[in-house]
Amino acid sequence: MTMELVTGHAGEPHVTAAQDAALHAGVIGGDDYVLSTKDRFAINVVSANKVTIAGGDLVMQGYHASNDKPADLIITNGSQGQKRNDIICCRYTKVGDSIESANLVVVKGTPTTGTPVDPTLNTTPISQGATTYDMALYRVPLDGITIGEPEPMFNILQPMSSVWDSLTPVTGRVKMPYSDRHITLVRVGRIVTACAYITLTSNFNQVGNVSVNETIPEGFRPSGDSRAIMRGTDNSGATSFYLYGTADGKMVLNGTGYTSRFVGISGCWSSIP
Repeated sequence: MTMELVTGHAGEPHVTAAQDAALHAGVIGGDDYVLSTKDRFAINVVSANKVTIAGGDLVMQGYHASNDKPADLIITNGSQGQKRNDIICCRYTKVGDSIESANLVVVKGTPTTGTPVDPTLNTTPISQGATTYDMALYRVPLDGITIGEPEPMFNILQPMSSVWDSLTPVTGRVKMPYSDRHITLVRVGRIVTACAYITLTSNFNQVGNVSVNETIPEGFRPSGDSRAIMRGTDNSGATSFYLYGTADGKMVLNGTGYTSRFVGISGCWSSIP
């Protein structure tokens, strides 16, 4: 069976928007994304009924839409004593068999004295024949006549260069207390591993939470919701200790170590973003 060579020359125009969108969706994913270009649709509240959306690029289900200049959008005035959620979205529209367009629109929510809910958007996939599809960008809360802080509702798709950087190993080291050797640190993304096979140059006996002068270098320090933990032991079990590190790089030592013992050290933690 003969297939269509979409990117081949056929002697006449033959590449469709749907084919181009299918390629985008297959490469970057079939969901909705704001790209890391221009001003990424940054929003600015101008007045009680107007916001400005900066330039940006987005891909919704493979369909690429671009906004080169800031766009002003009108928010319908709120009502005293009532709350409302409006949604700013990029709306895909198809008219007839071939005319497609994308526009920034405001979908007005329903005012209420209780907890407001988001208005209903058009979410039937374009690939399933939808002639209208909405990609949500911001939720705009209104309390009375006051516009609250707009809440982003989109994901930013990072470029391949940042993905490559996140997968490239970065190496560092931290000096082992009571030793003239260093522990090797390797970071891939946010994950840091520590390893070493060293000897101690001084004894320490049953120390508990003793602060040491050595510090974990920047770029390898644990995030605020985790802690760097490095465990060291020798073959006999006589030497056994833990090194704990915090987000500011400071470390404390717990355990026992003896001079000239060969000690294996290992650890793993999540680093500061």
